[in-house]
Amino acid sequence: MNCQSHLRQNVNPRLLARRWFFKECGVGVGAVALGHLLRQQGFAASPAGVNPMAPRQPHFAPKAKRVIYLFMAGAPSHLELFDYKPELAKWDGKLPPAELLKGYRAAFINPNATLLGPKFKFKSHGQSGMRLSELLPRLGEVADDIALVKSMHTDAFNHAPGQIFINTGSQQFGRPSLGAWTTYGLGCESTDLPSYVVFSTGSKGPSGGASNWGNGFLPSLHQGVLFRNSGDPVLYLSNPKGVDDSIQRESLNTIQRLNQKHLDVVGDPEIATRINSFEMAYRMQSSAPELMDLAREPRHILDLYGAEPGKTTFASACLLARRMVERGVRFVQIFHEAWDQHGNLTNDLKKNCLATDRASAALVRDLKQRGLLDDTLVIWGGEFGRTPMVQGGNDGRDHHPNCFSMWLAGGGVKPGLTLGESDDFGFNAARDKVHVHDLNATLLRLLGFDHTRLTYRFQGRDFRLTDVHGEVVEKLIA
Repeated sequence: MNCQSHLRQNVNPRLLARRWFFKECGVGVGAVALGHLLRQQGFAASPAGVNPMAPRQPHFAPKAKRVIYLFMAGAPSHLELFDYKPELAKWDGKLPPAELLKGYRAAFINPNATLLGPKFKFKSHGQSGMRLSELLPRLGEVADDIALVKSMHTDAFNHAPGQIFINTGSQQFGRPSLGAWTTYGLGCESTDLPSYVVFSTGSKGPSGGASNWGNGFLPSLHQGVLFRNSGDPVLYLSNPKGVDDSIQRESLNTIQRLNQKHLDVVGDPEIATRINSFEMAYRMQSSAPELMDLAREPRHILDLYGAEPGKTTFASACLLARRMVERGVRFVQIFHEAWDQHGNLTNDLKKNCLATDRASAALVRDLKQRGLLDDTLVIWGGEFGRTPMVQGGNDGRDHHPNCFSMWLAGGGVKPGLTLGESDDFGFNAARDKVHVHDLNATLLRLLGFDHTRLTYRFQGRDFRLTDVHGEVVEKLIA
């Protein structure tokens, strides 16, 4: 670098001295500062051949080593699926008690809309006696293997903020997702597949978009990789005509040597991400097609899930999730966006449950019979619940943050547990309340982390998934 270069410019050096210094000398000063920060965070340049996603040990022995998150985007109605309220049925068509609505904010409807009784019957299942909707008969068959939380509550009452909040701990864009924090803390057990894989099924993608599986301010190798539902699972996985394996390998070797030289000088973790991504993509060309070929599964397993090779369904995604965790993928998330029933509640819930109940239960059963459920954490739920008040004539419900339900299985979760209660109308969580931050703190505990210590320094402060909140729900842990 020539530190006299400003003298050759036809500009008053006194006016540009500060700007010139940072522009012309930025490589040297910036590299020193960046190198120091990267060493603090453990992301300093790695020697060639070192895997930046190598498995790492958490704070203490984990109960769960991998996660499959079945995210029902759009917010399923807890009142039709998990939280039967006979009192609400008695109040069908009547105005809710005034004290119930004090200070309440609804997304769209007038809070003084009349109450709507549950649309479906419930029955008890298993030795635990867990009460579930008639729409979930297959889940009822594995009721003794799951834990049902009926007292969830959140801060958001619109879809995009609610989805981003439960997945990242913030309603604002730009924070790392749970999957990103998981791979940041644990690394990955696979060298041929991404550490964090995402599927999107249903009628459309999630309202919060890619922020639901983003890496935020973490290095981008922790971002979820969205697998396509048809064709190549990842774009450009197949070589173009005229490019064979030897040509591709030689080209990659040259690119990697150049990237490694740059990494050795600058120490930017994004260069390490680029090196890792190129090599991962090369290996995926052989591993991904075999992985995605469901025809390799025996017929009884395909029937268990209701999956058909070549067809894009929630069932296929669940079966692929099991195949992925078997191969070392750390975090698989399936977004099924079809649950926003402001109207046509009865028919749409039937359709949604027909598409998801069988495969969700099959995933639990299949993991258990393979000995994987003990250390694989399965999560099922959406961003919030639905109002006890009616919307859309007499067959719809609005967004509702005060109370909703989720279920979990495996990975150290207490099986057969029903945790928490709501009030008589399913309006507010009333006992053993579980906030979104509490849920995420508990998920991290199951993965072996103290949620207050899994942090990343960014813009002068230590960030974490649970921000400055969250208490571990000890009753959920076996």
